[in-house]
Amino acid sequence: MPSSKILAQSFDYYGVYPCPVCRIGKISHMPLMEAMACDFCQEIFTVNLELEQIKMPSRQPPLIWRWNGFNWTEAQLEGVELGWGYGLAAAVFVILPTTLIGIVAYYFPANLKEPITWTPYIWTILTFLSHLSIIVWIVIEIYQIPVAVYLRAIARWRNGEWGVGSGEQGRQGSRAFKGRYLKIRQRRR
Repeated sequence: MPSSKILAQSFDYYGVYPCPVCRIGKISHMPLMEAMACDFCQEIFTVNLELEQIKMPSRQPPLIWRWNGFNWTEAQLEGVELGWGYGLAAAVFVILPTTLIGIVAYYFPANLKEPITWTPYIWTILTFLSHLSIIVWIVIEIYQIPVAVYLRAIARWRNGEWGVGSGEQGRQGSRAFKGRYLKIRQRRR
């Protein structure tokens, strides 16, 4: 990542910046408003030019991103600080039950003549995966990671509807764009 102050782009209302939510679209100034919006995920952001930051007010507490001249910093929850204690608690929540079940499975193995000797090992793996999925779900809920937006973005990108709008207007715009593109290609031949 470049770190030169000469190459850094200052943050202003009329610039076009990458969207920090979907990471696919571009955010730009909304006419007649002191806000910016993404052309892809349609998120609206309030702007603080003095601090060079944008806030996503559509969720509580709102997420805040700061512009460092090149890209957006990591999202932060307004007024909420998650310290190292939460990370430690999450690690203990995943590791402790998995370790307990693994130790029990190791010290008290199943009878080798039984057909389900694999059950304690599968149970240990399922314990780890289920506890890890709970922590991942909590992180997604806290930071409101837009998984649906990512999946929709991938589908639109694959269908060739990149940045032309949504709904029927987007499909018509996409068809018109493809038609113009094909005419220009035919003229060049």
